[in-house]
Amino acid sequence: MASSDTTTLTIQPRDVEGSRTTRRLRRDGLVPGILYGRGGDPLPFAVDARDLRHALQASGAVVELTMDGKSTPAVLKDAQHHPLRGETTHVDFLRVDLSKPIEAIVPIELDGADKAPGIRDGGVLDQGVREVTVEALPNEIPELLSLDVSEMNIGDTLPLSAIVIPSGVTLVDDAETVAVSLLAPRLRTDEEEGIEEETEVVGESDASADAGDSGGDEG
Repeated sequence: MASSDTTTLTIQPRDVEGSRTTRRLRRDGLVPGILYGRGGDPLPFAVDARDLRHALQASGAVVELTMDGKSTPAVLKDAQHHPLRGETTHVDFLRVDLSKPIEAIVPIELDGADKAPGIRDGGVLDQGVREVTVEALPNEIPELLSLDVSEMNIGDTLPLSAIVIPSGVTLVDDAETVAVSLLAPRLRTDEEEGIEEETEVVGESDASADAGDSGGDEG
């Protein structure tokens, strides 16, 4: 669902002086970032990590970046994360004109999977496309798009055109691209069944050997 909500995020200028300065910012609970676009000069900034997290979790794609009393509407273009801790380590924001449409990537959410006849028959959903590119005014970019899979049977597929697209939003990707398929349950091969049987036999042999060893110790 599209949202006209706008979140305000206070940022502060930062000097670009290398990795040592960046590490110091992160130790102080700040996340480095860059604001660019619309013909303006790139603006390096720092933002409180907790404030950033709350802003990105809020509804609406547009964030009002505020510095020295001036606000700039922007959208998140990229975020880098720590490979282990998952925390945000850097963000890129793009200046936007609220009166002009932009392209954005939106995730696809599957609805009704538990009701699908094919799922009840043991089938497996294969979601080949998890996000799509749309075009809309910045404040009308939806947080996600829904795809109803509740009527799918084994062997069925659904294209991107089956996604519910809100008014004012245009799908940029090819509408005929298959978004999700409902596959038949995978049958085990003779080789897999043989490996399982062999594993069971080995397990039984090990158990028997352990029992024999225990008996020998008692004697």
